[in-house]
Amino acid sequence: MPELPEVETTVAGLRSVLEGAVLTRVEARRADLRFPIPVDLRQRLTGATVTALSRRAKYGLIDTDRGDTLIFHLGMSGRWRIDPAEIGAHDHLLIETGGGRLLSLNDPRRFGSLDLVRSEAWEAYSPFTRMGPEPLGPDFTPDTLAAALKGKATSIKAALLDQRIVAGLGNIYVCEALNMAGIAPTREAGKIGRARLILLVEAIRDVLAAAIAAGGSTLRDYARPDGELGYFSKQWRVYGREGEPCHCGTPIRRRVDGGRSTFFCPKCQK
Repeated sequence: MPELPEVETTVAGLRSVLEGAVLTRVEARRADLRFPIPVDLRQRLTGATVTALSRRAKYGLIDTDRGDTLIFHLGMSGRWRIDPAEIGAHDHLLIETGGGRLLSLNDPRRFGSLDLVRSEAWEAYSPFTRMGPEPLGPDFTPDTLAAALKGKATSIKAALLDQRIVAGLGNIYVCEALNMAGIAPTREAGKIGRARLILLVEAIRDVLAAAIAAGGSTLRDYARPDGELGYFSKQWRVYGREGEPCHCGTPIRRRVDGGRSTFFCPKCQK
């Protein structure tokens, strides 16, 4: 599933084409993805001008001058394509601009979503109401993380995947950050001391920033809107590297928790 860096990269790619553009054609080519697509989406977006693009957790937001915000989630296999050579069966939303550009939201597995809300109320959008702070934002600090983890007996890996603790993190980048911070994924979340939380917050920020700079990680269907692949997978410290040596020389291990693979170094991470 595309995680925060992939969505950030996607939004940046869309911004270069959509910001300031007039939407001359908006066509939903099916009635639903994971959830129903708003029936008035075409009416409300056609003729509107895009004023801004942003991201919240793993969601992209496209604002218009009509006070509407299109919220998209890429699900398991979704990606935007800019000026595709041809339109296929899995291109479920088409957008044309006054500048002659064509964008398509392609989602073979249809686990993504599209919704349209009033811009002044996007923070009240149901998935956002209980989300924690953005990991790259000013509200994510060792103190706020310590407060969110207080008393939690769950593992630190599971806690960081909880969107109520911190928004936008997923399996790849949690594995990478825990390795960088030297924290075992099975450590009890509520018992990690402040000094180690300082390292963890820094590691999360560093891993996400490096992934965004590399265009994200390429997993199965993910690619940037311009068709280029993300290259952060070349920099993975532990993820997907079971049996390969950690930088310390110890073979990386994998365990499965809740159906998800966790990659870690048994020597570096305590």
